[in-house]
Amino acid sequence: MPCAAPYPDADREAVYRAIRERRDMRHFAGGQVEPAVLERLLRAAHHGPSVGFMQPWRFIRVSDPALRRRLHACVEAERLRTADVMGDGTAQQADGPAVQGAGRQAEFLRLKLEGILDAAELIAVALADGREGHVFGRRTMPHMDVASAGCAIENLWLAARAEGLGMGWVSIFDPADVARLLGLPPGAEPLALLCLGPVRDFYPEPMLERERWARRAPLASVVFEGAWGRSAPWLSAEEAEQENPAARRPEGATESDRKRGPAHREPEPGGARSDG
Repeated sequence: MPCAAPYPDADREAVYRAIRERRDMRHFAGGQVEPAVLERLLRAAHHGPSVGFMQPWRFIRVSDPALRRRLHACVEAERLRTADVMGDGTAQQADGPAVQGAGRQAEFLRLKLEGILDAAELIAVALADGREGHVFGRRTMPHMDVASAGCAIENLWLAARAEGLGMGWVSIFDPADVARLLGLPPGAEPLALLCLGPVRDFYPEPMLERERWARRAPLASVVFEGAWGRSAPWLSAEEAEQENPAARRPEGATESDRKRGPAHREPEPGGARSDG
């Protein structure tokens, strides 16, 4: 019995191109998103897969400038609280898990983390109330509602990139504060504030990678064969070389960077820029 045919080469490459060139945008150029385009994007999101077909996502378009400012204030307050947790490196917690970014407070504060007041559109994504009734695929893993909503957001992101629009996912906020501002019913939970709109250009690489906050781990470090930590021999030779520090070391990285692992690199002198 014949198998399903792949897309034509040009169509297939367009899908992979959108995946490669999608960026978490922070810098926007104002303008507007036409209603028909916005509806197309939200329809793409609504076609996302969901566990048990529960469709837990709800989208709230925020068009009131005053509400935008209040949401921005929530994000700014949490940004400062997050910086406090990171600390300036002079003291470390004696117990508990290591804090990613610990000692990088000043660098973190220089990063531009959102475009809430600049983007043409602001879309809040919330998990619907009544989710506890959905047990199909969630009885032992109730967090699959979050995973499902994440799939919808990724659909929206890729569709926006195909439309030439930037999108940024903001999650630095206190959920209770945002729920109150958006009038969510009991049981519903805010998951994201999505900044959406025209941009002057797309970052050539992820912003946090460009700002030396982190870098993408090699594929071979996250793909295993048969058991955790067992390398996958079928990956390309290029991926295998990335796992060999003697064969490949990012420009500007030091031996100590390598020992800390593939997701960390020290910032450039002067720290991270905020100009995207």
